Amino acid sequence: MKTLVIAEKPSVAQDIVRALTPTAGKFEKHDEHFENEQYVVTSAVGHLVEIQAPEQYDVKRGKWSFAHLPVIPPHFELKPVDKTKTRLNAVVKLAKRKDVDKLINACDAGREGELIFRLIEQYAFGSEDAAGARAKTQRKPVSRLWLQSMTPQAIRDGFEQLRSDKQMLPLADAARSRSEADWLVGINGTRAMTAFNSRDGGFFLTTVGRVQTPTLAVVVEREEQIRKFISRDYWEIHATFGAQAGEYAGKWFDPKWKKNEEDPEKKADRLWNERDARAIADAVRGQPATVTEESKPSTQASPMLFDLTSLQREANGKFGYSAKTTLSLAQSLYERHKALTYPRTDSRHLPEDYLAVAKQTFEMLADSHLKHLAPHAATALKNGYVKPSKRIFDNAKVSDHFAIIPTLQAPSGLSEAEQKLYDLVARRFMAVFFPSAEYQVTTRITTAASHQFKSEGKVLVKPGWLAIYGKEAEDETDDKDKENSKILVPVQANEKVKTQAADAKGLKTRPPARYSEATLLSAMEGAGKMVEDDELREAMSEKGLGTPATRAAIIEGLLNEKYMLREGRELIPTAKAFQLMTLLRGLGVEELSKPALTGEWEYKLSQMERGQLTREAFMREIAAMTEHIVKKAKEYDRDTVPGDYATLATPCPNCGGVVKENYRRYACVGKKGTGEDACGFSFTKMPAGRAFELPEVEQFLRDKRIGPLEGFRSKAGWPFTAEIALVFNEEEKNWKLEFDFGNEDESETGELVDFSGKTSLGACPKCGGAIYEHGKNYVCEKSLPTPAQATPSCDFKSGQVILQQPIEREQMMKLLATGKTDLLDKFVSMRTRRPFKAYLAWNAEEGKVSFEFEPSKFPRKAGATTGARAGAAAKSGAPGKTAAKKAPAKKAAAKKTTARKQSAGLTPSAELAAVIGSEPVARTEVIKKIWDYIKAQGLQDPKDKRSVLADAKLQPVFGKDRVTMFEITGLVGKHLS
Repeated sequence: MKTLVIAEKPSVAQDIVRALTPTAGKFEKHDEHFENEQYVVTSAVGHLVEIQAPEQYDVKRGKWSFAHLPVIPPHFELKPVDKTKTRLNAVVKLAKRKDVDKLINACDAGREGELIFRLIEQYAFGSEDAAGARAKTQRKPVSRLWLQSMTPQAIRDGFEQLRSDKQMLPLADAARSRSEADWLVGINGTRAMTAFNSRDGGFFLTTVGRVQTPTLAVVVEREEQIRKFISRDYWEIHATFGAQAGEYAGKWFDPKWKKNEEDPEKKADRLWNERDARAIADAVRGQPATVTEESKPSTQASPMLFDLTSLQREANGKFGYSAKTTLSLAQSLYERHKALTYPRTDSRHLPEDYLAVAKQTFEMLADSHLKHLAPHAATALKNGYVKPSKRIFDNAKVSDHFAIIPTLQAPSGLSEAEQKLYDLVARRFMAVFFPSAEYQVTTRITTAASHQFKSEGKVLVKPGWLAIYGKEAEDETDDKDKENSKILVPVQANEKVKTQAADAKGLKTRPPARYSEATLLSAMEGAGKMVEDDELREAMSEKGLGTPATRAAIIEGLLNEKYMLREGRELIPTAKAFQLMTLLRGLGVEELSKPALTGEWEYKLSQMERGQLTREAFMREIAAMTEHIVKKAKEYDRDTVPGDYATLATPCPNCGGVVKENYRRYACVGKKGTGEDACGFSFTKMPAGRAFELPEVEQFLRDKRIGPLEGFRSKAGWPFTAEIALVFNEEEKNWKLEFDFGNEDESETGELVDFSGKTSLGACPKCGGAIYEHGKNYVCEKSLPTPAQATPSCDFKSGQVILQQPIEREQMMKLLATGKTDLLDKFVSMRTRRPFKAYLAWNAEEGKVSFEFEPSKFPRKAGATTGARAGAAAKSGAPGKTAAKKAPAKKAAAKKTTARKQSAGLTPSAELAAVIGSEPVARTEVIKKIWDYIKAQGLQDPKDKRSVLADAKLQPVFGKDRVTMFEITGLVGKHLS
């Protein structure tokens, strides 16, 4: 019989095989595993299985209402992670082999590694809770391999000291509890806040989570500080002194100054009125001065080895890489190039038995083709720099993984970005072994007319580790060091110097800087410092918000959900972010936005790991918290949520009164601003689930129209793009917000369009007429009634937004001039909701603008179609599609393809056939024909272009008199077979 060893990732499986080969015999390599007479060694690739609610407890997106909340299932079921199903099936197959009678959990030594194995085992053999005795008989004995070092000897020692399954149960309980608690709070919190914000109609997706919401709160709090910041004027006095050896600069300071805790902007070198500053400058200018100075040596050690978060910070600061990009590059260097060790680590130390590996790594670098690194590696080996140090080698500070360092494999074939990141890691690895940099630091005090001026100089005496960075060494020192790293001209003992110039320099205090990804990662890592409770702060001391492996995804998630925008390197919270924080405060569930929640969980989970708290007790508390969050949102019955709301500069379009913001709406409060003489004008802050930004609101009120804007969502939760307009309602005698989908066609209304004074973009490819911007389209002058031609003779029209991709003027001009736009990358398929890239090109055969794609790296087989995207285009009224390159085909193949196309299609029901005919037809063509019929019969509601009024033929198809445009596809689908 054999023992199955399951590691967390392939590289660890390979390390285990290499370590066991001398003692257990040679292994044979198979596709998904290694095997010899005693062991079968395989691996996961991170999480292969995730938890989900049982079917009867699962609430689909369309039913996210309070009636279905909270969702607290009695147990969780498992589902495979889609992208790793193949690997999961291979591992499960090995676990169930009849000749395998034992399992060894060799996943990473920590809570997450325990969870990865436990879920795979549960998926393979069932849960004792769910399946009872049957599961117990199937289960195979489990042991735990606990490794904190990956040297061959450490691995062999680990196999000699396997831990029992019973020993690991407390850690397993903590791992499952953390996973299930995150699910309960995240799913119920998100659905409750979404249900609350969608009460007035529409679908306003409002995601919350234990990690993402406190992270967002940090960014919002900083933005609130910036908005409330009031800049103050202050003055500094800068002087230039002349000595025998030359000139040097000094800045005035108050030697009696003491730090003011209540006003951190007050500093020793600042004066708060111009008169005093100018008086000092005038008093010292031209006066003799005495000099005292102190000079002492100083050292600066290199920064510590990288963990993932510090690497992401450094790469963001140096190269502008996002956290996601850095993780992706590091993962590629680890998996593909085998050049770096495992990157998803939170440790900045190495195991104590890694000294020999470190020396071998230096030898590899010294012998490598990396000419910018090799000489420094050789210097370290020659001078014996590679030696034991607690700053580098410390078992107590190695968690599931150790610091990121180069492997013993010299890299080759790296991209420019990969090379930059590899160099960053390799240089840091070498630097920690090099001696400290040595400086001579001089502080000079010059006294003129009883006023003192400070001058500081710093001279590099021995570069030490900075030699590795060469010309880039300046980047490795902090800003204060850079200011002081000038050489001061010498002054002789008892020499009098002269104040040659003195000026009062007026400056302004500045608000705190916005977060960049680098500084936000630091804030997430150090979030425990924000927790007041000592025990909870201690529990979070080594955790922070998220893990190194998840922080990049948290930031990207906040960007994707439009809670933040990225401008250059700054992260700016949106109106949606402020609204969420207002909501959590107003509902009294602020704990969702506090790092203390993570601190409390970590404290209790650590108790569970020590056997001091049961899993059942912890999950009862989580269920109670979940019910509390839902109850607070469900029972909130006031009209608005208290918050810090804006007053708009643009007046009410109806009465000229003041327009103010409340939680749900922007509303007129009358000319007095008290609400007494309000005219009733108001509009939602979140049309179709998209929150207005303040500048957008001002523009919307001023121009009574804005767009096209992205980010709207239908009631079913699908995104769409549209313009919105303020339209006067004659019945109510007031202005109303309406979506404008651009369906009105002047060629049908007969209204004349005047293009005089407008600039043509180019010639119409159909008739040679001039193309102009008109509404939300680019149109031919001959496609609309004009004073020169009352009856249209051309039908060229192309949208300014196609499948959420804005088509700029310049791109349309390029299409008209050359026949094709640049490659555009923001199209979103209406069927799959996935983004795609394409050119827009003029298709002379079809007489319309079509999609054209880049040649595929994996060419399609003959006869294959682009049905998915073509279908999406037909639904949206988007252009048709053509291949970028058309290869000549044989006639027989062409006939075969044509025959296949003719035979393909769905049969309409009798009711649908009465509208579109009885011939078999593609689903996409059905929707097009339905819309052609609707437009021909004028069935769109004139007051709401999104609604269709069914006539006698369409009523049997729709099953009702009125439908929205979003329902049509689903209703028609029932009539196709």
